[in-house]
Amino acid sequence: MKRFWEIDFLRGFAIINMIIFNYSFALSYLDIITLDLGMTYAAAIASTFIFISGISMTLMRNRSFKRFLKRGLGIFSWGILITIITFFAFPEAFIIFGILHFIGISIILGYFFLKFKYLNLLLGCLIFILGLYIQSLRLDFPWLLWLGLAPQGFYTFDYFPLFPWFGITLTGIYFGNTYYKHRKRNFVIKDKSKNPIVRLMTFLGRNSLKIYLLHQPLLVILLFILGFKVF
Repeated sequence: MKRFWEIDFLRGFAIINMIIFNYSFALSYLDIITLDLGMTYAAAIASTFIFISGISMTLMRNRSFKRFLKRGLGIFSWGILITIITFFAFPEAFIIFGILHFIGISIILGYFFLKFKYLNLLLGCLIFILGLYIQSLRLDFPWLLWLGLAPQGFYTFDYFPLFPWFGITLTGIYFGNTYYKHRKRNFVIKDKSKNPIVRLMTFLGRNSLKIYLLHQPLLVILLFILGFKVF
C-alpha cells in the first residue's frame, strides 16, 4: 500500500492521544490517580482512527477481497484475544466488541463500498445519525451488541458497534476516493516528511497496531513492579 506522510502523521498523533486517554482511564479505574479527560476526547480519538482506516481502504482498492478478508480477520482476532484477557481480568466490564473488533469487521464490509463516492458520504451520515438513536435503545438480550443495541445495565471498557461508527468508516472512504483518487494525492501539501517530529509521528502511525496492543500490558507490568495492585 502506498503511504502518505500526512495520513501516518495523523494516525501517529491519534495513537499518542489514545495512550494518554487509556492510561488516564486505567489509573483512575485502579484508584491510583484521579483523571477525567472526558468521553468526548475519547470519541474524537477513536473517530480519527476509524476515519483514517476508511481512507486507507481506498489506497488498498487494487487488492482482492481475499486480502481485505485476511486483514480484517487478523485485526478481529486480536480483538477476540483482548475479549478473552479482559474476561478473566475484569469480568464486570470485559470488552465484547471494542475498537479492534469493529475495525476488523469494517475492513471486510468496507471492501464492498470502495467503488462508491457520494453514496458513501450519504450512507455514512445516515448510519451515524441512526446509530446515535439506536444506542439510546435497550434490549433484553445481548446478541445485537455488534450493531449498537445493548441490554439494560450493559457496561464495558471499550465499545464500538457498527452503528454509528461504520458511518465514520464510510465517510473516510468517501474522503479517500475524493482526495486520494487512484492512490494519488489530489491536493497540494508541503512535504514535511523529513521533519524529525513528523518522522517520529509517522513511525508511530505506521506501527499503531503494535503500539496499541503493547501499551496496556506495559502499564500493567510497570504498575506491578511499582507495587500497585492491578487485579
